Amino acid sequence: MSIIVATLFHLIQFTDMSLIDIVQKEEATGKVAEIYESMTNAMGYVPNAFSLFSSSPHLLEVQYGNLKHFMRHKTLGGKFLALVRYLVSDQEECTYCVGMNRGILMHYGVLPDQLAEIKANPAISPLEENELQLLLFVLKVVKNAASVEQADMDALRKLGWTDADILEASYHATSQIGVDRLFNAFKLESDR
Repeated sequence: MSIIVATLFHLIQFTDMSLIDIVQKEEATGKVAEIYESMTNAMGYVPNAFSLFSSSPHLLEVQYGNLKHFMRHKTLGGKFLALVRYLVSDQEECTYCVGMNRGILMHYGVLPDQLAEIKANPAISPLEENELQLLLFVLKVVKNAASVEQADMDALRKLGWTDADILEASYHATSQIGVDRLFNAFKLESDR
């Protein structure tokens, strides 16, 4: 019975169509083709999270540039960034991003049971203390930006974070809201 349910879930999951036209890899030209080739060389495929932006070469280039920047970030670690995206996407109810970041976090050793606990209480996230405080700060920015005070900034600086780190972590979190909303609005399909 479980094989049948799994098969039906797979069929349902992948029969929905995005509401916006996506340039397929074999049809891509110009900047879109260049980015697709670069992504394929780096990742082996072009995730739907990026192909959704293909009808606007400018937005695709911006999204790809952000990916490259944050993947190479010298101070904001991959597990920290995945937790930011996971928690923001959970709040925004973006199934695509929750699933993608759940998978990334599992590669970092964060188990599904832990993720349920982290959603309920982000303060128990398995991060170094300075990363944990930055995570809690960016969640504050996302949930109630007007509540940020000088004391919040001072506390993060005392933990060794630069203003660039704080700004970029906050940008990563707030940008995720926009991405989640676009994915939900245009019915982004899960990657196959």
